[in-house]
Formats: sequence, C-alpha cells, structure tokens
Amino acid sequence: MSAPGEWLGPVMFIVTIALIFSGFPVAFTLGGTALVFAAIGIALGYFDWHFLMVLPERIFGFMSNYVLLAVPFFILMGTVLEKGRLAEDLLKTIGALFGRMRGGLAFAVVLVGALLAAATGVIGASVVAMGMISLPVMMRYGYSRSLSTGIIAASGTLGQIIPPSIVLVVLGDQLGASVGDLFLGAMAPGLLLAASYAVYAGFVAWLRPALAPALPPEECGERGWALAFRVMRTLVPPLSLILVVLGSIFAGVATPTEAGALGAVGAMALAAMQRRLSRRVVSESAMATVRLTSMVMMLLIGSTVFSLVFRGLHGDIWMEDVLTNLPGGRIGFLLVVNLVVFGLGFFIDFFEICFIIVPLVLPAAHALDINMVWFGVMLAMNLQTSFLTPPFGFALFYLRGVMPAEIKTTEMYRGVIPFIIIQILALSALFFFPELVAGSH
Repeated sequence: MSAPGEWLGPVMFIVTIALIFSGFPVAFTLGGTALVFAAIGIALGYFDWHFLMVLPERIFGFMSNYVLLAVPFFILMGTVLEKGRLAEDLLKTIGALFGRMRGGLAFAVVLVGALLAAATGVIGASVVAMGMISLPVMMRYGYSRSLSTGIIAASGTLGQIIPPSIVLVVLGDQLGASVGDLFLGAMAPGLLLAASYAVYAGFVAWLRPALAPALPPEECGERGWALAFRVMRTLVPPLSLILVVLGSIFAGVATPTEAGALGAVGAMALAAMQRRLSRRVVSESAMATVRLTSMVMMLLIGSTVFSLVFRGLHGDIWMEDVLTNLPGGRIGFLLVVNLVVFGLGFFIDFFEICFIIVPLVLPAAHALDINMVWFGVMLAMNLQTSFLTPPFGFALFYLRGVMPAEIKTTEMYRGVIPFIIIQILALSALFFFPELVAGSH
C-alpha cells in the first residue's frame, strides 16, 4: 500500500478490536470508531461521505427484518419456561428416574440440559438453573465436585448448538443462510454431543463408582406406575412444545419467526396449565426479553455503521485478500477463522462475534466456495467450546455465581477439561466430515 489512506481500513479494524478488549461497550465502540475513521477518510479524500447516506436505509432494513423477529420470540419462550420453574420440575423428575443407577444424576443433568437447550436456547438460563437445582443434590449424595460442575457447565452450553438456538438464528441472518437449514444441520451434531457427555459420565461411573454413586433407594421417591405418571406429566408438555416448534419449521409449515411466536404462546400456555403464569413471571420474562433484544438491536446499529465505513475505506477488499491468500487455501482460512472466533469467545458475547467477525469473513468464505450451513454450525460449536474453556468461558462465570463457596474454582476448571476435549473432537469431526451436517452437501 502506498497512499496513507489505504491503511485506514486495517488500522480501523485493529483500533476497534483494541477498544473492545479495553472493556468499552461494543455497540458504541463499533459506531464511534467508524464515524471517527469516516471523518479522517473524508479529510484525506479517501472516503466518500455519500456512503453514510445509506445508513438510515440500512438501519430501517434490519429493524424490519422478519428473520430477526424470531430472536425476541425464542428469548421470551425460554424465559417464561425458566421463570415458570420448568427446569426445576425436569431435573427433579429425571433425577428420580435415573437416580437408582450409578451416574444417574449426571445422566439427568445431560438430558435436562439438552431439553432446556431446545426449550430456551440461552446458555445463561440453563447453566444457572441447573447449577442452583442439581449441584446441591449431587453434592449431598457424594458426587465428585469436578464431575458435577463440569457436566452442568457443559450441558448448559448445549443451547448454543441444539435448535432452536438463538445463535443459529443470528448466524443465519448474517450468513444469508436459511435458519431452518441451520436448525436441521445442527440437530445431529448437537444430539451426538449430548450423547457423548452421557457416555463419558457413564464411563466415569463405571470406572470409579465413588465419583458418581447411585442414590439410596429411600431417596428415589416414587416407583413403578407412580414414577411413570410423574415422568409423563413433567416431560410430555415441554417435549410436545419443542416438537411442535421444530417440527413446524422442518416440515415447512411455519417460518422460524412464526414458530418462535408459537413457542412463546405455548410456553405461556404451559405455565398457565401448571398455575404458574403469574404477573411476576410475565413481567420478569418480558423485561429479560426487552433487555436482550435491545442489546442485539444496538449491536446491529453499531455493526452496520462499522461495516459501511469499513467497506467505504476498502477494508473489505483488504480482509478478503488476506483471508483468501492464507497458506492452505480453504483449510487455512477455516483454521484461522475458527481460532479467531475461539479466542474472541473468551472476551465478547456471541452476538458481538456474529455482528463483527462474520460479515468480515463472509466475502472470503463465498470466494472459497464454503457451504454456509456447514460453516454456521461449525462456528456455533466453536463458540460453545470457547464459552466452556477456562479461565474466561462465559458458562464458567454463570456457574461460579451459583456455586457453593466450598467448591473451588480450580475444581470446576478440572471438571470441564474432559468435556472441552469431547467438544474439540466433535468440532474436528465436523471439520473433516461435513456430511454430519444435514444440508451441507
């Protein structure tokens, strides 16, 4: 590069990342940095200010985006189920079902984690709910602290990959891929990952029974038909809701947005059937939905300003040139992108990664003819691994907040390591066997 203005795009990218790591709010960092560099570019005669005239139209475009409307619907669905104590009912019931076998409580946590992932799609809600309810029970009956914290944190992160994951909704919008295709593609990897967690828990219980003992018979509660009726009463309603939501999408009867609206109404109906749809539940669920959705919208505004100015400074051409000319071609590109996403997942939320990194790497991904469904599922699983990795994983912070004081943070770190290894193996399998993702051919 010879002209000073040609360095503005790369410098703008570096300054933005530095400010994000400094802790300044991401939405304002993106928009503010972009406007400063736009002014510098105009002063140097390297940026056409007419680019900024497109900004109102862009903002109106995503504010009226029908696909993104699914985000508040799925958040509302999840928060209503959480505030209505669905997680508590599921954990207690499944714990009673599996408690008689060694490792039974661990199996219950994995199963409930998968169900909550499909019901809520928000890792914070799943990890906190399971940590508060199941961790004291596991401690009381002699479960290993490391195994207990590890399996709770890992199962809670399944909301990143098991549909209807909010991550997949946002990725679908940013990648220009069908959200329904992403849901279908992520289903098998997500369920295989949950099954792998259960297999590991069973192996530990078989190898070292003292780490995952069975519950005493007198503590298992109902037996026979009474237990079967309790399991049916607790499991059938949320399972029916999940099947209706996902089934309507996969069958092409409803769009993800319509299915999300159906899920939100269905969650309220379930809470009402259990006499838990109180004014407090509705108010707290609505407030949580508004807060998270508002954050997403502010991030979208900031990222739109950033991408517009970055493109006006020809930064997109620089980024595509760098990424498409990496050693190894497609494999080099995928390795670098996954490493960057994994590293950023320690410090910033998945919404921020989706709105900052994905638009920057998307042109190079298209140039290298990478399947967007496969790419999206891989990024979602990568983020899931990042959120579980010490010392900065978001799931660990959520769990640390509800852990008893006697459990050390180092014990939690040791507990998640086997599950990180499982996720890395799963991510490697996705990398080398794209056919694991439906619709990636």
